[in-house]
Amino acid sequence: MIIRLPRPDDKRQWLALWDGYNRFYERHGPTALPDEVTETTWRRSFDENEPVHAIVAEIEGRLVGFTHYLFHRSTTSIGPNCYLQDLFVLEEARGRGVASALIDAVGRAAKEQGAQRVYWQTHENNQRARALYDRIAERSGFLIYRITL
Repeated sequence: MIIRLPRPDDKRQWLALWDGYNRFYERHGPTALPDEVTETTWRRSFDENEPVHAIVAEIEGRLVGFTHYLFHRSTTSIGPNCYLQDLFVLEEARGRGVASALIDAVGRAAKEQGAQRVYWQTHENNQRARALYDRIAERSGFLIYRITL
């Protein structure tokens, strides 16, 4: 397994993963993300002025997973916080340490940027991912609320 930054020629494979990720979270059909959002997300991965970053996992020349993360300021620390926003691994690659390797890579990147924590969220019914997260991280106890504008 190779954990690395994405390259422009990875776009086709990344798009397939991105589509799988969005299907998993039921963002397809009438609730699909606009193409402009997908294209912007991809471009941000290569823009050094953006706080959004990406890492991919490759096995035998094929992308099998990705993560997107971003840095932001906080009122409770001087250094930035790192929010791991998206994490996806192909079904056939799950259970092989890909998700853990991607999370570790985000942790290293966050540490290099002076962040004191990496945090993320997942849906409460994502039992397989939660089993991993419960082993490698602590649950904060906070609930997330949102208002769609």
